[in-house]
Amino acid sequence: MTTIDAKELDFTKLNDRIRETAGDLEIVNCLGQRFIADGQSGRTITIQGVPGNALGAYLNGADIVVNGNAQDAVGDTMNDGSIVIHGNIGDAAGYAMRGGTIYVKGNAGYRAGIHMKAYKEKVPALVIGGGAGSFLGEYQAGGIIIVLGLTGKKIVGNFPGTGMHGGKMILRSDCKDVRFDKGVTVSPASAEDLEAVSSYLKEYCRLFNEDYEALMNAPFTIVTPDSSNPYKQMYVAN
Repeated sequence: MTTIDAKELDFTKLNDRIRETAGDLEIVNCLGQRFIADGQSGRTITIQGVPGNALGAYLNGADIVVNGNAQDAVGDTMNDGSIVIHGNIGDAAGYAMRGGTIYVKGNAGYRAGIHMKAYKEKVPALVIGGGAGSFLGEYQAGGIIIVLGLTGKKIVGNFPGTGMHGGKMILRSDCKDVRFDKGVTVSPASAEDLEAVSSYLKEYCRLFNEDYEALMNAPFTIVTPDSSNPYKQMYVAN
């Protein structure tokens, strides 16, 4: 594995080095450089430090591991691959995400999963171990968002699912104190609902050394679009 020291590199020079280096690599002393690993495929990139905005944008099959926090727009429009964050993330994680998986050990900011979508066999998934900010899944058109509330932060802020017209959210809470958008259906998750996402929950536990049985010993809520939601007609062809 090749190591790149990012300490004296701006984001342009760092990304040039990433593209010029074949195979798996480790980036050390990362501090806010943007667009790291954008569009990458077929390799594993491990980051020590805090990457800047748009980490893994347009990711096309590479695996990214961050041993720290990450800033806004993680996985922006990613197509395939995985991003694993051993910390917290900023706003708009998974913006327009259309494939692959994002796992976050800690909390997420506002508008996680905004414009998330799915196409044919591609079903993107965003799994947040802590809490998420307001407008979770705004205009969600497909895919799966899971929030586990393991950090003690409120499971989600206000108005999750605003404009939601596809996909689903699974929240590890009874959500009695959550203000949902009027255009979603909110109900306790069934055993079948949880079985459908069990592979993501088990992978979260494997990645971050959590106990699966303890994780499942809690109420879960499923959030789906209201079938009469008028936003659907704006985005889905008849």
